[in-house]
Amino acid sequence: MVSKKMPKGMSGFFSVRQKPSDKWGVEFSDVGRCWWIDTYPSAHEAVRAYDVAVWRAERPREHLNFPQIESRVEAEILVLQNIKMKEITTKKSSVVVHASETDEEAMARFPREHPEYVQAELEHYSKCEAEHKKKEDEAGPSMVIPIESSSEED
Repeated sequence: MVSKKMPKGMSGFFSVRQKPSDKWGVEFSDVGRCWWIDTYPSAHEAVRAYDVAVWRAERPREHLNFPQIESRVEAEILVLQNIKMKEITTKKSSVVVHASETDEEAMARFPREHPEYVQAELEHYSKCEAEHKKKEDEAGPSMVIPIESSSEED
């Protein structure tokens, strides 16, 4: 049986895509797990990093962008920077609104089901408030000059 080759993306390579920053990002999926490799200044470097990830995961050679590379060691030599494979373990939760409940009920349920998001939001706004206060303190006190009204009252 002939194995089906994975489709290549718009970059012309497997699992490599250009980011808005014009750098090239590399993601890698393996047996239900998703890995973020890194971003690279060129597509060529990103493709080489992807191939190292394929070698490390012991995937078939047909998943390589450069199948002519003979070994993992050879693939790693061709990569200019160290490969960091960070597993993407969390998926963003969504609020499912059931047909029998209102939006308000669903929003009230969210903090009970996802307290980690509520805590992260509180920490974020606390940090923003502290930064704002620090900027105000550095700027010094502001001076308000009262303007006298010129309207005449009899």
